[in-house]
Amino acid sequence: MADRAAVPEVIWARPERTGRGPKPAFTRADIAAAAVRIADASGLDGVTMRQVAAELGCGTMSLYNYVPRKEDLYELMIDAIGAEHEMFEPSGDWRADMLRNAEETRAIMYRHTWVPRLMPGVFGFSPNTLRYLEHCLACLEPLDVPAGTKTELIALLNAVVTSHTGNEIATAERTRAMPWSAEEENAVRMAYLGSQIATGAYPRMTAAFMEQSGPVDLEAVFRRALERILDAFDPDLR
Repeated sequence: MADRAAVPEVIWARPERTGRGPKPAFTRADIAAAAVRIADASGLDGVTMRQVAAELGCGTMSLYNYVPRKEDLYELMIDAIGAEHEMFEPSGDWRADMLRNAEETRAIMYRHTWVPRLMPGVFGFSPNTLRYLEHCLACLEPLDVPAGTKTELIALLNAVVTSHTGNEIATAERTRAMPWSAEEENAVRMAYLGSQIATGAYPRMTAAFMEQSGPVDLEAVFRRALERILDAFDPDLR
């Protein structure tokens, strides 16, 4: 394995390939695409330098000439899926545009279910991420608040999308791994919950559950969460 750098460095500030030798056989885009294919097929744990090298048909050690650390590989992967964002022409309705961006981010995460797990550990100031941030700021142009407040709004929306979608994906993966159906699991848990509510020890929770009429609409919950964030930044609602 190549030695880790003694000082911090950014993969995007490095040349495409280090070391002497013939013309590089791969680009960062090639490497990122290979890693994304592996993650989509096998999950994030399947992404190793060895597996990526095998996918590209090169030696593991030679891959370190392009990507010195696994953390750099993760940055390449996040940047690659960032290219899937549609940089649409802002409509002039900043709320509608940011909701569209949030929904699209969620759709990307469902296409690449490993993304929510990886996002917290990646700094994200990569070429495609910067383009997306610039796009979001363009969508927020009509919002009369300081630029710093706009970046807070973008970060908070992305955090909610990542957390909500990550929980949904984790729940679905857990359900698939169980030796019984989701309905059987839910029935057992609801029976237990009912037995605890019946003790009278949780009057406030009982009142909250009584207000619920039927299954929770998770799509509606997600949309309300986004709307409430936008409300908090909307000067017209203060």
